[in-house]
Amino acid sequence: QVQLVESGGGLVQAGGFLRLSCAASGRIDSINAMGWYRQAPGKQRELVATVTSDGSTNYADSVKGRFTISRDNAKNTVYLQMNSLKPEDTAVYYCLAKNIWYNYWGQGTQVTVSS
Repeated sequence: QVQLVESGGGLVQAGGFLRLSCAASGRIDSINAMGWYRQAPGKQRELVATVTSDGSTNYADSVKGRFTISRDNAKNTVYLQMNSLKPEDTAVYYCLAKNIWYNYWGQGTQVTVSS
């Protein structure tokens, strides 16, 4: 089992920034990738960014150049630095940890960007 605890969401004006954190515990040695997804009201959950255990990253086109995902293996934590936020970034952001058997999800943290 892997447990994920997210933090860092909140309310910010358009053009502002936030940093999300996701701390993993439990069978962290089994994790081969972590990432962030988001779900806006009335929409499906979508990929934001992922980072593998070897540091390879992947971003949704809508956040490229504005968001940066990073991973601190010593702290078992993944971060999402979100700059130049737009109202359309408003969503619940979920942390994901993957191993070969299962996808683990955090409880979600709300990000609201006002115009």
